[in-house]
Amino acid sequence: MIRTRFTELVGIDHPIVQGGMQWVGRAELASAVSNAGGLGIITGLTQPTPEALAAEIARCQEMTDKPFGVNLTILPTITPPPYAEYRQAIVESGVRVVETAGANPVDHLPAFHEAGITVIHKCTSVRHAIKAEQIGVDAVSIDGFECAGHPGEDDVPLLVLLPRTVEELSIPVIASGGIGDGRGLAAALALGAEGVNMGTRFMATVEAPIHPAVKERLVAGTERDTDLLYRPLRNTARVARNQVSRQVVQMLDEGAQFPEIRELVAGARGKTVYESGDLDAGVWSAGLVQGLIHDVPTVAELLERMVAEAEDVIRGRLEKLIA
Repeated sequence: MIRTRFTELVGIDHPIVQGGMQWVGRAELASAVSNAGGLGIITGLTQPTPEALAAEIARCQEMTDKPFGVNLTILPTITPPPYAEYRQAIVESGVRVVETAGANPVDHLPAFHEAGITVIHKCTSVRHAIKAEQIGVDAVSIDGFECAGHPGEDDVPLLVLLPRTVEELSIPVIASGGIGDGRGLAAALALGAEGVNMGTRFMATVEAPIHPAVKERLVAGTERDTDLLYRPLRNTARVARNQVSRQVVQMLDEGAQFPEIRELVAGARGKTVYESGDLDAGVWSAGLVQGLIHDVPTVAELLERMVAEAEDVIRGRLEKLIA
């Protein structure tokens, strides 16, 4: 068993967190991760209303008695969701851990902390991680450039970003991006992390509530099979390469603006991919780690294998190198 400040902070057995993935972070997956000893995460805004989120949390509570969290991504949009109501649903449901992402979560911290909730904030740069600690979050999840979704605009890979963040912070740091096995877990711990966050790897598990064709595509894919969207718009997102992503990249490279690609990248189309298995129905997130995904195990099998492999690396392989 691997114990860290983070496992003690949130009361889990293994320092492994399931990322809060749009359309994927539902009760089935979150409860499976928590039951296996990690920290499962329900994606708040996957649920269309605060009431629906409360119902999803209750469903997860029926599936596990272990700690799990809720992701609340704060999006800088013209017509934002009712964040205060989503926050209240989280608090009233008795959730003990929240993962915030996107914009600065400072306005939400008092209510979460008053309710005794541990807050992890997801960052993509050292400067943002420093700010997150200053405003009072309890831990930081740092996303390297390898990650799926939005890796920020600095293009710093985890091998550099993680130890730089650890150098600057006193609170626990969770490593995210490019991690999919026990070797990655051991490497992250060696670089100072106190846990790892995985998204794409958990998509390729039995319990992930997405179509089998998506899981099979992740197994077949390589580290080269992603595209970076919105680079000219300074809102980079890493997605699985398909016909739509290629078209969007080409249009933006030729000078298109967001209104011209809006329909192609609509979230509803990405949801259709996960539900129907039509891999070209829209854009959908996947990280470079798909090059390390070779099977679709149960969540319990994955976590057991990862921890055993990490322990073998730490106790066996590395010790043998010391003369």
